[in-house]
Amino acid sequence: MSDSTAVIDGERGATLLRELALDLRWSWNHATDEIWNRLEPELWSRSQNPWVVLQTVSRERLRQALADPEFRGRLERLVAVGREAAQAPTWCEECYGNSGLERIGYFSMEFMLSEALPIYAGGLGNVAGDQLKAASDLGVPVIGVSLLYQRGYFHQVIDADGSQQAFFPYNDPGLLPVTALRRADGEWLRLEIPLPGRGLWLRAWQVKVGRRYLYLLDSNDLANDPADRGITGELYGGGSELRLQQELVLGIGGWRLLEMLGLRPEVCHLNEGHAAFAVLERARIFMRENRQPFDVALTTTRAGNVFTTHTAVPAGFDLFAPQLIARHLASYAENELRISLRDLLALGRRDAADDTEPFNMAYLAVRGSGAINGVSRLHGEVSRHIFLPLFPKWPAHEVPIGHVTNGVHMPSWDSSEADELWTATCGKERWLGTVDSLCPAMRAVSDTALWRSRAGSRSRLIEYARSHLAAQLESSGSSAAEVDAARHLFNSDALTLGFARRFATYKRPNLLLHDPERLLRLLSNTQRPVQLILAGKAHPADEPGQALIREWISFVRRDEVRPHAMFLADDDMLMTQYLTQGVDVWINTPRRPWEACGTSGMKVLVNGGLNVSELDGWWAEAYRPEVGWALGDGREHGDDPAWDAAEAARLYELLEGEIIPEFYTRDAQGLPRSWLARVRESMAALTPVYSANRAVRQYLEQCYLPSAEAYRRRAAQGGALGAQLTGKLCVLAQGWPTLRFGSVAVETRDGQHRFSAEIQLGLLSPQALRVELYADSASPHHEEMTRTTGARTGGELYVASVPAARPPEDYTVRIVPALPEGNVPLEAQQILWQR
Repeated sequence: MSDSTAVIDGERGATLLRELALDLRWSWNHATDEIWNRLEPELWSRSQNPWVVLQTVSRERLRQALADPEFRGRLERLVAVGREAAQAPTWCEECYGNSGLERIGYFSMEFMLSEALPIYAGGLGNVAGDQLKAASDLGVPVIGVSLLYQRGYFHQVIDADGSQQAFFPYNDPGLLPVTALRRADGEWLRLEIPLPGRGLWLRAWQVKVGRRYLYLLDSNDLANDPADRGITGELYGGGSELRLQQELVLGIGGWRLLEMLGLRPEVCHLNEGHAAFAVLERARIFMRENRQPFDVALTTTRAGNVFTTHTAVPAGFDLFAPQLIARHLASYAENELRISLRDLLALGRRDAADDTEPFNMAYLAVRGSGAINGVSRLHGEVSRHIFLPLFPKWPAHEVPIGHVTNGVHMPSWDSSEADELWTATCGKERWLGTVDSLCPAMRAVSDTALWRSRAGSRSRLIEYARSHLAAQLESSGSSAAEVDAARHLFNSDALTLGFARRFATYKRPNLLLHDPERLLRLLSNTQRPVQLILAGKAHPADEPGQALIREWISFVRRDEVRPHAMFLADDDMLMTQYLTQGVDVWINTPRRPWEACGTSGMKVLVNGGLNVSELDGWWAEAYRPEVGWALGDGREHGDDPAWDAAEAARLYELLEGEIIPEFYTRDAQGLPRSWLARVRESMAALTPVYSANRAVRQYLEQCYLPSAEAYRRRAAQGGALGAQLTGKLCVLAQGWPTLRFGSVAVETRDGQHRFSAEIQLGLLSPQALRVELYADSASPHHEEMTRTTGARTGGELYVASVPAARPPEDYTVRIVPALPEGNVPLEAQQILWQR
């Protein structure tokens, strides 16, 4: 081979390596791990970041590796396989290829895709990242939009006093698996959004996630003032004004970026209220292109907006002072949206007339969306009560908020042992389509195979925990003896419990520590040893949460506890992977109903771990006795210390009386048959249901496809239907106060109640409303009453008959808007009751 040929060949090899490193498919498909381990084994082990490896490896080592025919052949095969996978037909194309749905814009403040891209803090990012990966697997056309933070979330160090210290390492874009977006002429793609008295320039980046893309914006542009360059400096950092500016970047800047790229989503998915300003920008662009006023544009475009709320308490929503909104958005409202500031503020208020009420981003998201959901069945119920003030006089169960329970991307969280087991049982493509066939296949797995898989995953967790704890102790100045002892802690055959959550008081992370001496007795039983691994961060401003960490640190540092429990600092995605892959039992103790869903316990399912959890979030709908254990009685008890004590006692009882004995009750072959039966059923019955595969398919079928169709209908012919619907909404608003009930009567005979109601319609036509007979009890009932002749007072007469199985007093008559192409009560909240 000539020197010039060798150079060209080397350049091609480097290009192939870049292609692999910049596609985050490696974060769940580990076929490329050997490539990066070969180039820089120590750096790969520490960073799990192929792009860092590729940017750091010496040119000589790279040249040597590419000169190796075996390495080169493997590299080319991996690239070829990745390209083939990207072009292969997908479940979405095969099932919904003719739906006309081209794009879904998914806006979220954070995405957890890999530790190599630390732009996440916790559960919200976990959901967004896992759903984007599942969209890639299934071919659902999702486009992610978020921010590229210069510091991301904080790193945690536990100091000698047991206190949490927070550090914010810099995210060097050159070492992140991101690519700067450029125009056709090579210029960096930049865009501008307005801030008070100035413009803010934003740079744009692209992240490849298998078949899908995530687009990121950051304000660290030299054209900006120094303070403005820091707007995207830190995830959830700073005060209220900085948060508002970040959300302007995400919503307004994010939608403008998609426009600049020629990517026009039919559906805009708001992952929490942080992204709600996208609602305004989408309407603005529709106004400009179709020469429609704002109210018509909003009515038209909101049909294509989906809002997912993750908040379980009203205090969790972002609220901004009216003066702050005025300063940042008055000009935008008046000059771009052509509405008054007061009208804009009304979109984020319960009471539009209250000038002191803050602007609620969740309210803006509700008023700007055509579909709204919570993230578990219980959270849907909680959310209907939270948003009830926006739907006055409506029954809570009719507040238009459904639920799509979260799921996790199982290929991102399964251990190598679990992956091998699932592949042998269900095939390599098990997560690329529907998952109905997985349950019976997993139920046929042998006890021996299950136990072998669990033993391997647990052993790797123990090795990781020892190494991590040793490094943690060494960095905090512990003695050489303590560091060496950490490298030999724990037994890879012992029952291993795990708890790793954000340390916040409502999660009750110290419930297990309620009786320290009882816990110590439980852990230190020589006949049935138990070991506990803990991890978790508290927000730097959350002093009560940090105090909970100090309590645990004080406990695990006791000499008699040290062999049985450890706290691993700096919980991140990599640590969570090891923990959820290796623990036998995952403990979760939130205060019901404050856990909107919770996904940490879902990650153990694919690995054969079991859950003992409060009946809150996802576990409230997943729990059955044959798949795990439950705390609580399925009701709310607030922050009652007596109830906390009772649940702590119940947790100890479950561990002592059921969980530990079942794990250690072995047959002649040394297998815990009852335990493995529970593991098998949990894996078979729960893993498919609580996967992101199911969640994304559910979003597509229940939210995205209907929303896209509704938007297309309203937007056709320049928004003709949107304008017509807006006109009907105005008529309703003006005429509703003129509605009156006349006489209402009921007659019972022949086993039927016959109701009649006279209605004075005022300024409204009969076509503008529905008169319904309604009963609300253990079995709610409502049906439309029929308009007929015979009114005596000049109004309209409506009648209905129902079986006389219930007393007539159960029923009342009500009037609601009639909007065949609209969404009642989401778009028309009027309701008038007989009594």
